[in-house]
Amino acid sequence: MSTSAASPEASTVKLIPRLNQDRGGADHGWLKTLHTFSFADYYDPKYESYGCLRVINEDRVQPERGFGTHGHREMEIFSYVVSGELEHKDSMGNVEVLRRGDIQHTSAGTGIRHSEYNKPGATTPVHFIQIWAMPNTQNLEPKYFARHFTDEEKTDKLVTVVAPVGDEGVVHEREAKGPAPVMSNLSLKATIISPGKSVEHVFPAPADGAPARKGYIHVVQTSGYNTLQAKGNRVKVNETLELAEGDGAFATGQKDDKLVIENIGDSPAEVLVFDIQ
Repeated sequence: MSTSAASPEASTVKLIPRLNQDRGGADHGWLKTLHTFSFADYYDPKYESYGCLRVINEDRVQPERGFGTHGHREMEIFSYVVSGELEHKDSMGNVEVLRRGDIQHTSAGTGIRHSEYNKPGATTPVHFIQIWAMPNTQNLEPKYFARHFTDEEKTDKLVTVVAPVGDEGVVHEREAKGPAPVMSNLSLKATIISPGKSVEHVFPAPADGAPARKGYIHVVQTSGYNTLQAKGNRVKVNETLELAEGDGAFATGQKDDKLVIENIGDSPAEVLVFDIQ
């Protein structure tokens, strides 16, 4: 991995690319998946987690297939739906079909069981980003939350879709406006950047005792499943690091440093930006 210097305006920002072709994953037929961090049969000691961020899996599930009922505990789990329809069922009694723009968050706490399937009767795969974060509090009562954000809301703006409980605008209810509440020191922002446009993430102050604030950028693979060198929509970060679909980048910075993400391609680019305390 190589480190990319930031622009003069954000000289303390450090960027380390996580390229699409270097991600783990597998094609199981019914499931095509790519792993940013070690998961299932993919293990790389350099990529076990990043702060409290434990999993970013980009999954495509074929019609009539899915993840059967299984258990989780002490993990914050959310799904960001890119396309298709994802049916969620869990031991708390929640049954929901999630579509593009939906965020489903399960705070597993002391333990839940759930399943996630491509909606029965579907004729196309469901494409979603599965994200896990380690909680900042143990032995919580399990909870379920759902949120929706339109493409219009996200176009050329960084919209906070997940944020810690207690942050401004975060409502700790199953369904509400604003970000899904997470019991973890992590926020997630989403954007759809038009060609020639840019969005800006400003680093908050590092946590007490931490040398820097962490961030992670992920360019969603909207043009189709690809395990090779990234292609499709392209962005440039802080005028120095070019990323395409499936690529990501680890970032560190100080208070008020910036990540400026510009679309240098010819079609809209969907990008996720994590802020990690």
